[in-house]
Amino acid sequence: MRKEYLLTPGPTPLPPQISLAMARPIIHHRTPQFQEVLKEVSLGLKWVFQTNNDVFIISSSGTGAMEAAVANLLSSGDTALVVQGGKFGERWSEIAKSYGIIPEVIDVEWGKSVSCEEIKKKLLANPKIKAVFTTLCETSTGVDNDIAAIGAVLKDTPAVLVVDAISGLGAVDIKTDIWGVDVVVSGSQKGLMLPPGLGFICVSPKAWKLVEASKSPRYYLDLRKAKKAFDKNDTPFTSSITLIIALNEALKMMKSDGLEYIFKRHKTMADATRAAMKALGLELFAPTAASDGVTAVKVPQGVDGEKLVKTMRDTYGVTIAGGQDELKGKVFRIAHMGFIAESDIITALACLEKVLTQMGYKFDLGASVKAAESVFLKQ
Repeated sequence: MRKEYLLTPGPTPLPPQISLAMARPIIHHRTPQFQEVLKEVSLGLKWVFQTNNDVFIISSSGTGAMEAAVANLLSSGDTALVVQGGKFGERWSEIAKSYGIIPEVIDVEWGKSVSCEEIKKKLLANPKIKAVFTTLCETSTGVDNDIAAIGAVLKDTPAVLVVDAISGLGAVDIKTDIWGVDVVVSGSQKGLMLPPGLGFICVSPKAWKLVEASKSPRYYLDLRKAKKAFDKNDTPFTSSITLIIALNEALKMMKSDGLEYIFKRHKTMADATRAAMKALGLELFAPTAASDGVTAVKVPQGVDGEKLVKTMRDTYGVTIAGGQDELKGKVFRIAHMGFIAESDIITALACLEKVLTQMGYKFDLGASVKAAESVFLKQ
């Protein structure tokens, strides 16, 4: 008998309620019945984004929402400041270049968070910067950036703040309006506990002025079309009906818990995971800016990092994530976002210990489980 466990930073496990919601007979998207669902979803998204601004739904992955942000805010020849501290910070630059936008880059050492002073310095040096692109949780490194502090830097400037919260929303706090974040993008397959396929983008009035002025070519991702439909409680193109119905269920589940409890639960699992790694003598990749959504851990010397992840998945059915790009084989990542419980973390730790032992790494068997349980017992 084999049971599968998924502890990757997207996709994340699906609650039974979500799977059942997607098994319902499909309905037509241009009907009062679906519009009622859209109305509920709209309110729920504003709640989880912590905003009074419109939150538009795009049938795409989170990258589609990232591209929508770039295409709608800026024009060819414009300058944007991009924080690159991992693979997904780099993605902002790649998208910008594809639209003829000039990315002025802050290269942050992988495993570190960005310095707000560096952002302030760049903005003062180049008044042509129209937008600052950064990430809430950099999935590739397990790092959180201080979005509240960055928002304070941009507060009295003409530049807009754009945040990739794809792997942060629903796991890590982001007070969109209070922190002065102008655009937040996210996706369905992480903290929101859904399959991939929905992108979200929240736009402030300050950012909307740029949307109206942008000369970038856009059609499917045109937020002006989205806004026109949104005001009529509709979508501009065929909706991902089943996913949106499931999203409504997910938002209801989250509301029943409350954001404060959700963030506390994620922090507890993150603390337990990190205590477990230290008990095994393993080094955290981002010890000073670790995210409550995912923990990145350095592979110990003498252990094949890629084989470690592959063995856990293919032999024992426990899927964690390996490193990306320059971190391939050098780190592994254990996610604790979305529909992941204490029991999932314990199972993953037990499996990790088993495989590390088989690969010759020495430690006291059971140390990680004991350390994690100690954290859980305190809650």
